[in-house]
Formats: sequence, structure tokens, C-alpha cells
Amino acid sequence: MEGRMSMSSKDIERIEVLRAIQEKRIKQNVGAQILNISTRQVRYLMKRFIEEGPKGVISRKVGVPSNNRMSQNAVNQIIAFFKNSDHHDFGPTLAHEYLVEQGGQFSVSSVRSVMIRNDLWHPKAIRTLNIHPLRPRRERKGELIQVDGSEHDWFEGRGPRCTLLVFIDDATSETLLLKFVKSENTFDYLTATREYVEKHGRPEAYYPDKHGVFRVNYVGALSGDGRTQFGRAMEELDIRLICANTPQAKGRVERRNRDFQDRLLKAMRLAKICDIEAANAFIPSFLEKFNRKFAKAPKDPINAHRPLLPSHNLDKIFCIKEIRRLSKNLTLQYENVIYQVIADRKEYTLRKAEVTIIKDRDDTVTIEHRGKQLTAVPYHKMQARAEEVSSKELISRLDEMRVKKQYRPSRRHPWKSGRRGFSKPRDLVCF
Repeated sequence: MEGRMSMSSKDIERIEVLRAIQEKRIKQNVGAQILNISTRQVRYLMKRFIEEGPKGVISRKVGVPSNNRMSQNAVNQIIAFFKNSDHHDFGPTLAHEYLVEQGGQFSVSSVRSVMIRNDLWHPKAIRTLNIHPLRPRRERKGELIQVDGSEHDWFEGRGPRCTLLVFIDDATSETLLLKFVKSENTFDYLTATREYVEKHGRPEAYYPDKHGVFRVNYVGALSGDGRTQFGRAMEELDIRLICANTPQAKGRVERRNRDFQDRLLKAMRLAKICDIEAANAFIPSFLEKFNRKFAKAPKDPINAHRPLLPSHNLDKIFCIKEIRRLSKNLTLQYENVIYQVIADRKEYTLRKAEVTIIKDRDDTVTIEHRGKQLTAVPYHKMQARAEEVSSKELISRLDEMRVKKQYRPSRRHPWKSGRRGFSKPRDLVCF
């Protein structure tokens, strides 16, 4: 009694074609075309089919160990490596590096397969990717401006790390503003936005992420009105602020950051740019060529940007505003400094009054009450408390701390001249 044979669908198809060739219903060259093999291989299969029958069509490599399989000695070497308690948490790549140093001659994939088969390592589960449906573009230029900051080593070690602020129009993918700054902070975003509205006008909406510059991220904050300084400025300009929930939601500006990290970085390398000032001066010429290549025409030619109104005082909009209440002595505290408001006897009505503190980019502080500026002088500076710094500003703050100027004595200092008991010769001093 003949035993059972397991065949693949490919083997069954070959048997049918070989039987047709044997019965002379088709020629060998036609059968070679059907099976997508050479005529020589058809003759070889035909010979085995005549001698052994259907069994001769089955590949003789089925069930036979591979000639390139790992030897048992190598498998034992890998398993013995993990018997050491110091190696229990090694991954395949790191374990392969140590095994190669010990004389092992196998690949990382071989080490990984042995570890999985012997329950020495478990691969991470593949994360289920969320499907983000495509969002159609806005129809008019200026309807939605995507805003983001890209912190990167833009000067490739020739200068300090910095951040590139990017403003992308959603309808046209046109880059309307680029600006290099030290970090993503409130003042830099306010300055960049002011440059934008002065050049292009007021868009209908900005579309940034949920960085602390754009929204209050403290749950249950007890102070404030629920707005950030940037949000307050946009409200005064009648610009809607929409914070994206995911990076994929503002994918156009995220992809544009990737393009700038490639094209802009290399262009600045060729131009030998090493600092922020030179980079900002280089941007206009680069951006003109870049937008000419990548910008698209909007569906609606009408521009949605709105002009600035005469009532918009940009100096008082793009600044820091805080509300404080005066004490009975007409004093208030702001940033660890006590300010004394100077007033005559008729202005004693300012007691317990709410005033607005305005701080500009130059750290100049002015105090106003109902639009009228008050005379105030700093009276006492209190001990500074610990300052909270966001993760996006941490690198720039650390760089500022590192570049503190060190004291260097002058050339005529006694330390270098050898006077006052020092016998160090002048010609041996290195400056």
C-alpha cells in the first residue's frame, strides 16, 4: 500500500503540464512558458516524472536541513552566554557584540532566533497603528496657518542648537514665515507672529500644538483667566487659536520641518552659516526658491488675510500682560519685585484697584489703570524662587549657563608679570 504524499499547488500544476507533454498535447517549449521555467528544466522534470511518477516532481529539499543552518556548538555557545546572571537582560544586538568579541561567528538574526526559540528574549509586541484620515485643504490662503517649532542642531556643531519657528499655509503649503530663535518661548512666538501679521495681515486661525505657550496645561489652575499670553494676544487680534490633538493632525508643517532639516541645513552648510543672526538673514533668499518649487495654488483665489485695524496697538498686544491689585499703600509685587505707585492725595482712590502690568521684550515694566499709565518705582527686590522651565526651553537655558564669561587677568596683572614675590619669567607665560 502506497503512503501519502503532500504536494503544493505548484507541484500539482507541474504534474498536469508534464502529463500534457507526455501525451503530446503540448510541446516542451509551451510547457516551459506555462510553468515559467526553462526548457532544460522541463526536460529534467519530465525524466523524473517518467521514472518516479508524481513523486519525482516534489522538491528533494523538502524536510532536509539547510546547508547554512547554525551548528549545534554555536547554539550552545549562545545559550551558555545567558547562563551568566549578568547577561540576563541583554538584547540580541548587544549580546551579539559580546559574543563576537568572544570569537563567535554568527549574525544578529541568528542570535535573535536562538533567543526566541529558547525563551531567552521576547520581541516587543507590534503597536497597532491608528489610522488618521486625510483632511482636505482649506480653500483660501490665510484660512488656517499651521505653526510649529523644530528644535535641531541646525548648524551641525558650528554653532549652538536652536529652534526654527515655521508658519505654513494650509491651503497652499506655502511657507509664510521662518525664524530662528533660541527656544520655543512666549516672547519669541509673539515676536514671530508680529512679523507675520505686519507682513501678511491677520489670518482667520492659527493651528499649533498643545505647547504651554498656546494653552494652559495645568489642570485645575487656581489663578489666571484660562488664557496664555499668546492666546490673549490672538483674541485681541480676532484670530482663532486651534490646538491640534496629535502631530498627524498638522502633518503638513511636520513634514515641512523634515524638509527644512534636509534642504535648509545643507544650504546653510554650503553658505558657512554658524549663528542665528546670519541664518535669519539667509532665510528670505532660500524661502523664495523653496516656495517656488513646493507651493500650490489655492482652490479659491480670494485671500483670507485681513488687514490690521487702526485700533490695533501692536506694542500693547505683543507683550506680557498681568493683572494685579494694589494694596492700601499703593504697592504691588511682580516677578519678586515690589513696586511703589507714586500718587498725590487725589489718587488715594487707587487703593485695592486692579491695574495692568505690561512687560515688553526689553523687560521694561509699565503699570496702567484704565488705559492711563501710572508712575511706579521698584522699591524692594525679594529673593527669587525656583523657576519653572519647559522641556523645549531647557537646552537653551543650559547653554546660557555654560557660556558664562570667566575672569581672565590682564597682561599687566602681577600673576603674569612675576611681580610681588612671583618669580615666574615673563617669557614663559602663555596668553
